[in-house]
Amino acid sequence: MIKEFNTQTELSVRLEALWAVLSKDFITVAPKVLPHIVKDVQVIEGDGGVGTLLIFNFLPDVSPSYQREKITEFDEGSHEIGLEVIEGGYLSQGLSYYKTTFKLSAMEEEKTLVNVKISYDHESDIEEKVKPTKTSQSTLLYLRRLERYLLTGTA
Repeated sequence: MIKEFNTQTELSVRLEALWAVLSKDFITVAPKVLPHIVKDVQVIEGDGGVGTLLIFNFLPDVSPSYQREKITEFDEGSHEIGLEVIEGGYLSQGLSYYKTTFKLSAMEEEKTLVNVKISYDHESDIEEKVKPTKTSQSTLLYLRRLERYLLTGTA
């Protein structure tokens, strides 16, 4: 049964700038903001919209060494993007399903609220190896690094 974990954070950047790095420019930005984890990101298939397949290649000391993801939701109007892991990554750590959905909302001119929904399921009834609270912390760290990148130009 698919479970959900929700969290949110407020970032001190404009919605449009955050949406651009989260939905369109992440192929070049992800390795810059996570240089200790991500070697590169490649588009395997698609144009950046729903159905696009991506591969995140990690550095040699990171295990597993890659994660394939599929964009399952992409709505420019509501600033929502969903990425489902389809191979490697969290699926190599005991999960049978893992999807992260980001929904951005403008709060003030220079602030954006990001709602994060993590949907997940386990391969079996064994104890969870990957805890949604831990993966959400990684996701929030990534968002904070995006914020710093947008504010200072460095990760």
